[in-house]
Amino acid sequence: MLYFYCRYLLDNSFRFSKKHRLHFVPAVLYLLYALLVFLNDRVLKGTYYFYEDGKDKDFATWYQVAGLLMLVYYLLKCLQTYKQYKRITYNEVSYADSVMFKWARRFLLAFLVLIAIRVLFFLVNPEWDAFGRKFWYYLSFSVLFYYVTISGYANSILTGTSLAGRALPLPNPPPAALQVAEIDEETLQSRSSLPDLVEWKQKIERLMEEEKLYENPVLILSDLSSRLGTHTKKVSQVINDGFQMNFNDFVNAYRIEAVIRKIEEGEHTVQTLLALAYEAGFNSKSTFNRAFKRAKSISPKEYIEKYHQK
Repeated sequence: MLYFYCRYLLDNSFRFSKKHRLHFVPAVLYLLYALLVFLNDRVLKGTYYFYEDGKDKDFATWYQVAGLLMLVYYLLKCLQTYKQYKRITYNEVSYADSVMFKWARRFLLAFLVLIAIRVLFFLVNPEWDAFGRKFWYYLSFSVLFYYVTISGYANSILTGTSLAGRALPLPNPPPAALQVAEIDEETLQSRSSLPDLVEWKQKIERLMEEEKLYENPVLILSDLSSRLGTHTKKVSQVINDGFQMNFNDFVNAYRIEAVIRKIEEGEHTVQTLLALAYEAGFNSKSTFNRAFKRAKSISPKEYIEKYHQK
C-alpha cells in the first residue's frame, strides 16, 4: 500500500490496474490460511494450532524473514520511483527544487528506519516467544508508522510529472556554470548522436540570451522546444550532450550569471540579493542560494564579500 501510494503521488500517469492486484496475492493467501486454521480449530478439532507448542506460528523464522524481505523490496521500488521522478523533473522544469517534495524524502527515510528497527529486533530478540517484553519495538514501529501515515495525508499533493514510458536518463555530470559551453565543439559532436548538435546548441544559446527566457520562474522544457519549433526530446538531448547539464541546472546557470552581472553593476547596493534573484527568474531564496553555491562553490554573500565589497 505504501508503494502504490508513493507511485500515485509521484507519477501523474499511474493508474491502478488488474496486474497490480498480484502484489496482494501473498496477503490474500495468508488470509485464507488463517481462516482455514480458525475454522479447523473452532469448528472441527477444538484445539489451537497456532499455540499448540506454546508459541505463535507467526513468529517462525521463515515468516519473519519473508516479511523483512518484502519490506526491503518495496522500499527499493519506492526509491526507484522517486529517483525516476527526480531525474525527469530536473530534465524538464527550471524550478525542480521547488517540486522535489521534501516530505517524500522524509517518507522514504521513515520507511528505511522501519526496516532498520526490524533488523535490529531480529539481532537482539532471537527468542520469538518473548515478543511481549520488547515494548520498544512496538513503540518505535508505531510512532514511525503513524508519522508516515500522517505525513502522507498532510502532503497529498499530486505531481504533474508523468513517468509513463520514460527511461531513466543517464546520470548528470557535476554541474558548472556556463563555462561548460567552452568545451571543444568537435569533442562534443563526437560524444553525441545528434549530427547537428553544434547548430542546435547555438540556437538555444541565442534564444536564451536574446529573449532572456530564464527570467520566467516557471519555465519548462516544452516552452523552450516550442520556441525552437522542435520536440522536447531533442532539446533535452542537446542540453544534456552539448552543455553537459540537465535542464534545471542549465537555466539556473543563466539566472546565476544574470545575478552576477547585476552585482558587478552595483545593483546589490540598492536592492536586496533576493530581489535580484527574483528578477533573474529564481522563485525562492533557498533555491537561489543552493544553485549559486553549487555553481560557484561559495554562497552569494561570500561572493560579494570576496569580489565586490563596498
